[in-house]
Amino acid sequence: MARGKRTDLASLVGSTGLNSPVDGVNSVAVVGKPAPWTAAVLKSAPSNTAPLADLVANPRNPREGERNLEDLESIAEIQLQPALAVTRAAYLALWPEDEPELGTAKLVIINGCRRLAAAQKYGRDTLEFVVKDEVAASRASLRTAAIRENVERENLDVIEEARAVEALVADSGTAAAAAAALGKTEAWVSQRRALLKLTPQLQQKLRAGELAIRVARSLALVPAEEQVARWRAALDKADQPRPERKSPEPVGIDQVAKSFKKWGVGTDTLAPALLAHLDRPGVHALIAELRQLVS
Repeated sequence: MARGKRTDLASLVGSTGLNSPVDGVNSVAVVGKPAPWTAAVLKSAPSNTAPLADLVANPRNPREGERNLEDLESIAEIQLQPALAVTRAAYLALWPEDEPELGTAKLVIINGCRRLAAAQKYGRDTLEFVVKDEVAASRASLRTAAIRENVERENLDVIEEARAVEALVADSGTAAAAAAALGKTEAWVSQRRALLKLTPQLQQKLRAGELAIRVARSLALVPAEEQVARWRAALDKADQPRPERKSPEPVGIDQVAKSFKKWGVGTDTLAPALLAHLDRPGVHALIAELRQLVS
């Protein structure tokens, strides 16, 4: 995709919003409906370029801590997809308390925080982005935009996901609204939120892959003071050797004969059954055995 031409940031910030020519469409975010800021929309929308000093990563990004950026090293040469941004004013209208974290940045990156971090790490001077202030129509709509892409791409660990979902439920007002915004079921939302009831120790085990989500959901239903003991008991039980299963004793000739008599099995039934069981070589061998028995 060709890079967008450099745009004066002052005029850009002043022209964003629901009627912005940068946005291309008036796609107001509504909680409970699929988000319009999909990857396909961003790829097709006109993009702009700004120095990294004018950009800051979303302080409410559901990702926690630094991640490996090696897969984005090529951004030093080419950026395959523009980031999604909102203006500083639009963001601060929702979270004015975050102003110190924005520094002097004019734009807040909502989707593409890893691209911004990779650009900073690998020496890229600018970043391409699309401004959509309608994403910041509410706390819920902005948080949905930040969460949904990560959930769909499985970019969050399960506890990051659970915390993000919990925050979205608080902003949306109900679990049903949060589920609809994310395109998930209410059961999925409920299961993710339940994981936050695990003790810190078990949350860490879950994040490390040492505790299965299925088991974690069961443990979350147990009082916190009992969870670790239940988990260890389950581990001990799993480590115990299972008793060997005895091989069934071979069926005797008398038993087979009694079964045939009981069910009234005649040659018209027995012949095709033996052929299916023994195949032709086996049937020929059986005939030879029978001849010896009756001779």
